[in-house]
Amino acid sequence: MTSGPDIRPAISALPASLIGVVANYGRGRDGMIPLWFGEGDVPTPGFIMDAAYQAMREGHVFYTWQRGLPELREALSTYHQRTYGVPVGVDRITVTGSGMAAIALSMQSLIDAGDEVVVVSPVWPNVFASIKIMGGVVRQVPLALENGRWHLDLGRLFEACGPRTRMIFINSPCNPTGWTIGTEDQRRIMEFARERGLWVMADEVYSRLVFNADRAPSFLDVSEPVDKLLVINSFSKNWAMTGWRLGWVIAPAGMGPIFEKMTQFNTSGVAGFIQKAGLAALEQGEPFVAEMVERCRTGRDIVCGALESLPRVRVQRPDAAFYAFFSVEGAGDSLELAKRIVDEALVGLAPGAAFGEGGEGYLRLCFASSPECLTQAMDRLIPILR
Repeated sequence: MTSGPDIRPAISALPASLIGVVANYGRGRDGMIPLWFGEGDVPTPGFIMDAAYQAMREGHVFYTWQRGLPELREALSTYHQRTYGVPVGVDRITVTGSGMAAIALSMQSLIDAGDEVVVVSPVWPNVFASIKIMGGVVRQVPLALENGRWHLDLGRLFEACGPRTRMIFINSPCNPTGWTIGTEDQRRIMEFARERGLWVMADEVYSRLVFNADRAPSFLDVSEPVDKLLVINSFSKNWAMTGWRLGWVIAPAGMGPIFEKMTQFNTSGVAGFIQKAGLAALEQGEPFVAEMVERCRTGRDIVCGALESLPRVRVQRPDAAFYAFFSVEGAGDSLELAKRIVDEALVGLAPGAAFGEGGEGYLRLCFASSPECLTQAMDRLIPILR
């Protein structure tokens, strides 16, 4: 919590991200292996960087379309048809300055003070902040571990929706657990949302990073274009573009003018040369996505194989995303444990407490880095976790 002169109470009350707390604690130390953020150590592919450079040389450095370059929106429509087998009209697509920006713009457009958002947790902490910034109220429904698998109780989810509920937020595949919702549960949630007049926001950023299928189930599979559904996506994870800040949102066509207006008042839009890089990713980047999936599969097996050998550690080998979310018996405070690991092992992990209800007692490790890096990290971690 921070305070200052004339700061809105909702902003003053926002806690610092505990992931950032650990990262700031460990940054700059010689030999540090940073596995705290959701990114690997592979730079953006050269063909994407070349496209951005060429676009800058061609003069794509001025203000541009608030909802995104027409050619990029067309390419995103084609991408969804090709990859998901779902037709998505260009009028439903808005390009944003990251997946997080898409979430923030959506919350600004839909959430008033006192509105409740029911969130499946543990989940990426920025989601909570985006709700609270608008004066909204977070109602968490934690996943449960059943027979070694994460499980969402739909009864609990529906019971959490009260008269002030405005939205249900679901991140699947999930950061940090790797949990992936099934198609039938998606269908039931959409039916419930229609009956209650609720919005559903589906963060599907990790939908291509799946180890047992070509892609994860999408809420687009079980919805109609007019449904009150927002599907969030990003270029960051699939194409190693975390620093570029480029994403998109699919919404009912009627939301298009709203997003255009909100983009104008927030950022004026995404730089044209960055969008040209995104276009190259969509048109040429499928081989890289396949490589990323295999890289993460290898990373998962290295990390989870090491953790599964430790009697004090409980870990579920995920089928999607690129995180190991594991608990350590007797560890107690996850923030203090993460700091201790920085001090003693020079490995940076995210504390489970950052991810809301159901997260304390866990640590999150991103396994998108090289096998050599992950092997070294596990060699350092094992003596502490044993």
